[in-house]
Amino acid sequence: MKCIWCHNPESRSPQIQSIEKELRLDGKIHHSTQTVGKEMTVKEVISEIKKDIIFYEESGGGVTFSGGEVFLQDKFLILLLSECKKNDIFTCIDTTGYVSEDVLKQVIPITDLFLFDIKLMDVKEHEKYCGVSNKQILKNFKTIYESESDIRLRFPVIPGITDTEHNTKALAEFASGFENLQMDMIPYHSTGRDKYRRLGMDYFMEDIQQPTEERMKELELFFKNHGIRVRIGG
Repeated sequence: MKCIWCHNPESRSPQIQSIEKELRLDGKIHHSTQTVGKEMTVKEVISEIKKDIIFYEESGGGVTFSGGEVFLQDKFLILLLSECKKNDIFTCIDTTGYVSEDVLKQVIPITDLFLFDIKLMDVKEHEKYCGVSNKQILKNFKTIYESESDIRLRFPVIPGITDTEHNTKALAEFASGFENLQMDMIPYHSTGRDKYRRLGMDYFMEDIQQPTEERMKELELFFKNHGIRVRIGG
């Protein structure tokens, strides 16, 4: 899955990436290369996580696995989640939901919270902007919800793309079918723009601006009027 607005394009590949850095010093431009990513074992990652275990216990927090798409490295993820459970560490997955049913069923019992992005309801629009169909994604959302796992729907608000009348109506109809569902609306931002340039990748969102506070409030009221528990951010 390759959403054109992804703010972490370096995470689309499981391979270690090289990214250019540009520094200005004494009126001169200096270039250097930065390595993004690091090969680690499950044991090494868990060791890093456990360093903060006292903070998890005091705050009620835990570990969030994210991306790009965290399921791009599903086998490693399952091992990490299993080790976290053995150590009583709260686990959260931030995902687009683009994963096979088999992998999802392995992950559900060892995950405490799912932050699940739903961007576009129309199949063709989803294919256009995200590169894949959303049929499996919507099915996976229902699977997680019906398992009685804790799940939150995250809706990225992207002006002219996801906040259109037909998309928000379709999303409201979908979300209202899940009792007591929490929806978090996430305003689009362009902080990842420079990463595309440094990775030598095309950035297709140059003309898209961050949604205004007024627009976010309008959408919040719209979803509330459809009986959905919704908040801005999250």
